[in-house]
Amino acid sequence: MPKYGFSQARLCSLHRELLWVGMAFFKRNSSIALNLYRGIYQGLTAALFLVAALPLAYGQDTSPPNLSLPIICQPGHDCWLVNYVDTNPGPGIRDYACAKRSYDGHKGVDLAIRDLREMQKGVPVVAAVGGIVKAVRDGMADVDVSIAGINSVKGRECGNGMVVTHRGGWETQYCHLRRGSVAVKAGDAVNRGQRLGLVGNSGRAQFPHVHLSVRKGKTVIDPFIGVPRSRGCGLGAAPLWSKPALAALKAPSTALFNAGFATGAPDPKVVRSGLLAAKRFPRDAPALVLWVDMYWAEAGDQLQFRITGPGDKPFAANTITLTKTQARRLTFIVKKLKARSWPPGTYRGDVVLIRKKGRFGPLRLSVTREVELR
Repeated sequence: MPKYGFSQARLCSLHRELLWVGMAFFKRNSSIALNLYRGIYQGLTAALFLVAALPLAYGQDTSPPNLSLPIICQPGHDCWLVNYVDTNPGPGIRDYACAKRSYDGHKGVDLAIRDLREMQKGVPVVAAVGGIVKAVRDGMADVDVSIAGINSVKGRECGNGMVVTHRGGWETQYCHLRRGSVAVKAGDAVNRGQRLGLVGNSGRAQFPHVHLSVRKGKTVIDPFIGVPRSRGCGLGAAPLWSKPALAALKAPSTALFNAGFATGAPDPKVVRSGLLAAKRFPRDAPALVLWVDMYWAEAGDQLQFRITGPGDKPFAANTITLTKTQARRLTFIVKKLKARSWPPGTYRGDVVLIRKKGRFGPLRLSVTREVELR
């Protein structure tokens, strides 16, 4: 290892030579020489130990990283894993479980937060594992790419983010961070759990989320699989996620992640901005609308809507059977005003998703919201 000054073999040779010299000094009973010898001998021993450890510290350990969650949240409660790595090398989509919870060519996992309002509050993105920051970008606007156009982010699809290097040629990449939030610079050493920035909507993104990619050299590695496999479905023999992270990510990918009331047909962009969150409406509102926003609802799922008025009086109900599997879907029911005003009081809305069978078995999810009419 010439770049560190001495090779391990040369240090071992010096170590032996110094031992013979020390014995000669000791025979002459020179206390000055003996003390000098002790200092040099101890320093050289420490150097020999350090050089012996250098191969591990500088690249011979190629074991994969052990990943924690790259975001401070509770999956299934205030964040959701919405896209997985596309493991299909050609056209078509296949995630690690041989389902299609991704899009063609997707190279990482996407953890989304509820809406733009939560993004503005600030949700930390953290290092999933320690390493050295290789490259950083900040300054890109948080804009829905479906509005700005894909060409607006050409060559900068990751948006604001960074690449972090790890031993053995491994890298992690964090994308779509909020403009102005990046908290590290190239060359910084970061520890597991250290804040890197905030969840944003920059680059090729249509909703606020953090995208985490893992690479070994130039090869994309699915953290649910680990070392690439040629066939099979489900978790790999050695996934990269830590046990706590893997347990947290077991929440169903189908989610009723947001819901609420409105006074007219809701615009998806307004809903996902977080602005449609009023808790009180006037009694002369033209309609009472119960809406729900979902991830990965499947064809055949039943959505049961129910609104109860003051005193738990049944007010409106409907059951919808979905005919299409969608990564994201907004659905609602409408109750129009037919009198001069609504009865005053608290109205409760319940939405239940029922899946009798599916690739991952039956499922039942529910969400409840309330609104006051005064």
